[in-house]
Amino acid sequence: MSEYEQGALPSSGAPKSLIAAKLGLGLDGLLSVMNSIGSGWIFLLMVMICVDATGRTFFAHPFHGVNELVEMSIVGIVFMQLGDATRRGRLTRSDGFYNLMRARAPGFWRYQATIFELLGITFFVIVLTGAIPEMIDAYQLDYFVGEEGLFTFPEWPIKLVIVLGCLVTLLQFVRILWRIVRTGSAQISPPGA
Repeated sequence: MSEYEQGALPSSGAPKSLIAAKLGLGLDGLLSVMNSIGSGWIFLLMVMICVDATGRTFFAHPFHGVNELVEMSIVGIVFMQLGDATRRGRLTRSDGFYNLMRARAPGFWRYQATIFELLGITFFVIVLTGAIPEMIDAYQLDYFVGEEGLFTFPEWPIKLVIVLGCLVTLLQFVRILWRIVRTGSAQISPPGA
């Protein structure tokens, strides 16, 4: 079981300043809220799909816009929950070699973990440099999905979710990297997380 999954703060290397601790708690709170919203969103999506299927089957009347809302919702849910997945160490990667190096060669593991976190930071900076202008354009130019007269929905809210999700995930990668550099540990999840 990785340190991420154990869910306990290490005793040494706790944040020295109260500001850093409060910022960390604020980020943890935001990630938990976003994860909860993503979970609730999944439930609402399932209800919407069931209503559409029932309407089509029994009343020959579909729920307009379900396809568009499902497409956008999948993207939104992923970005709402991405930061929390990063915080808990549940991003997709092969942990076999990673954990072997942690146990047998902590120095190499630290180097490997640092590279992983730097690549994560780089990736999300690149995504943000493309996502922010797209969000601004979608808002200013009033982009929408759907068919006029049947169902339309603006694109900017989903673009905002993408930007917010990328931003908090980027902050989480920075936080993990800072922890690795300072203490040699990637553990930052609060107890019980």
